[in-house]
Amino acid sequence: MNRFVTNLLLAASWAAFQGQFTLFNLAVGFVIGFGVLWALQPLMGGPSPYFRRAWTWSRLLVMFHYELILGAITVAWDVLTPTQHSRPGMVEVPLDVTSDTAIFLVTNLISLTPGTLSLDVSEDRKTLYVHAMFAHDPEATVKSLKQGMERWVKEAVET
Repeated sequence: MNRFVTNLLLAASWAAFQGQFTLFNLAVGFVIGFGVLWALQPLMGGPSPYFRRAWTWSRLLVMFHYELILGAITVAWDVLTPTQHSRPGMVEVPLDVTSDTAIFLVTNLISLTPGTLSLDVSEDRKTLYVHAMFAHDPEATVKSLKQGMERWVKEAVET
């Protein structure tokens, strides 16, 4: 049986054991089930890609929220202070991700981050055009997007 489905069954079992099928009980059961499955890996045929994928998706979510908060603070600071530090510009980001899902996720996560907006993907799907509010140094902006969002998405989706 798939480890994710097993984890869902353990979460439902935990909620049934608690006597209430609340979102909190299901979440706690999911975390406990994940820990149990991780501890039982040697008995279940060795390491599973499920745990690596869960780690990469968790890291993607945490790092996206970090970028979201940091971008919101930066944009708010620029708007609220009398001096304007923004230098908007358009940058071309060469894409390393290849799947439709990964390209979709990269473009949407970039657009959701305050101060950046995905404009278009080239016909050959190798270049992403991004409008950045703080594009003082276009190479640094591209490097930041590639080492941030794109790398995290690539690890989560394409591995």
